[in-house]
Amino acid sequence: MSNPRFCQLEDRALVRIGGEAAQPFLQGLVTCNIDELETGEAEYGALLTPQGKILFDFFILRIADGFIADIDASMASDFIKRMMFYRLRAKVEIEAVDDGRGVYAIFGDGPLDPAPWSAAGLAVRDPRLPEMGIRAYLPSPPDGAEEVPVEDYEAMRIGLGVPQGGRDFTYGDAFPHDVLMDRIAGVDFAKGCYVGQEVVSRMQHRGTARKRTILVRTASGEDLPQPGTEVLAGGKTVGTLTSVAGNRGLAMIRLDRAAPSVAASETILAGSTAIVLSLQEWSKLEWPVADGGETGTA
Repeated sequence: MSNPRFCQLEDRALVRIGGEAAQPFLQGLVTCNIDELETGEAEYGALLTPQGKILFDFFILRIADGFIADIDASMASDFIKRMMFYRLRAKVEIEAVDDGRGVYAIFGDGPLDPAPWSAAGLAVRDPRLPEMGIRAYLPSPPDGAEEVPVEDYEAMRIGLGVPQGGRDFTYGDAFPHDVLMDRIAGVDFAKGCYVGQEVVSRMQHRGTARKRTILVRTASGEDLPQPGTEVLAGGKTVGTLTSVAGNRGLAMIRLDRAAPSVAASETILAGSTAIVLSLQEWSKLEWPVADGGETGTA
């Protein structure tokens, strides 16, 4: 079974959105397509500001009596307040879930099937990438998998190049394109209106996204400096380190500004440490061409 391992994600919280109007309520707010979500499945999405920046990102799961949002625990209270603000008189119930279930990440050396853990509770494929494994919502640790430190999961996530809210971007300060939500099934561009949709759609169709979260490694194999360290190319700041696991990490980079140094194989620095920038293969992104336009955005 691909050597399954697990860790508990203690920084996550669950919020239930139920009631007869829950589906159209969510569909008109979030970036993912609730109408296509089947019971026992999950989608990754976000609630944006009207200006198109990410207020909250989450996994939405359809259950028998509504939906569950799996969200950063530090943002759960604010998320509930914001959803209540939008609810008005709609027949929607919004409440924190405190039933003893833990949020577990189950991952291995390749994609996993959630079936072995579904019988004990709720287990779904991580909708971002198959290699990210399973998210399970269980009353006790999952059987048939080895418990490992959460740092192992973080290293796997960083190695795959998947951004994480609260680590790789600050809520309220990043567009979905900045953190590859357009590449990890976090935005449905055909679903119609939602909060911030006009801005996000314009960025997509005009190809104006310049900032992207991409892979970083040190040139020598030494550890990267701390998150928040500026990335310099051609003597100018082109971005910032966001997540770090040893000699590998993620950074939010202005691709158009870094591209000349990458093309010329010039030294790029994170602080005083020489680094190599690369684009995730699964993203299908390419370095911008000379006129500043980004290719590979289909």
